[in-house]
Amino acid sequence: MRIGRLISLGSVVCGLALAVPQAGAVVAGREGGPLGGSTLMVLNARGGVCTGIVLSPRTVLTAAHCAAGGTELRIHWKDGGEPVLLPPAAVAMHPDFRANAVATRQRSIDLALLRLSQPLPGRFRPADLRDGAPPRSGAPVVLAGYGVSREGEARSTGVYRSAALAVVEPYGPGKLLLWAADPVGAGKTPGPGACQGDSGGPMMERDGEGVIAVTSWSTGPLGKSCGLLSQGVLVAPQRRWIDGTLAGWGERANWSPGS
Repeated sequence: MRIGRLISLGSVVCGLALAVPQAGAVVAGREGGPLGGSTLMVLNARGGVCTGIVLSPRTVLTAAHCAAGGTELRIHWKDGGEPVLLPPAAVAMHPDFRANAVATRQRSIDLALLRLSQPLPGRFRPADLRDGAPPRSGAPVVLAGYGVSREGEARSTGVYRSAALAVVEPYGPGKLLLWAADPVGAGKTPGPGACQGDSGGPMMERDGEGVIAVTSWSTGPLGKSCGLLSQGVLVAPQRRWIDGTLAGWGERANWSPGS
């Protein structure tokens, strides 16, 4: 299957545990959804679009390929209809992220933390991260992000959308990654899922509150990049890195037990 890049407007390459490239926005989803007040957009100088998850007033969690290659980043939201572009003061890439993982067949953890130069407005609420065991196959999940609503149409980015999916295990149960797909198509026929611009966005449990994974790539049918499988990096196995990095910045994340 062909894998589409979640940061489709740019040309950053990454890989995950199975050494596959990343995905792309919520196609066939609905506008709005849980954690809309805990997310924003991450833009890079090459025109790349990603989603970011607010962990504290000064820190954002996203996908590492969104920040790879030394490209200049901006955290983006709108204030009273006016765009705000805030550069991060620091970027921490997961030490196991490998930008060339696809070519070298290496495992790669596609996560990055961004430290902001000033606090976010009070309307942004830090998201809860879920600790504990990953959800089992068939469990409901909600995927959300600011990516395109129609594959290849860059103008459809910038609106927060979400889709109800279910956990699937196309390569067997994983300890680092989560795969999800439309419950009806089960990743074999087209349905809702991640697409260009959703990288770094939340994959949540049924209640739509706690983040269990960070979206990193998607697959699509017949040469497309979106509409079949959506994949994310589980956050619980990376808690030590997340907490350690944030502590070094004088920050902390909110964690809650998995259901």
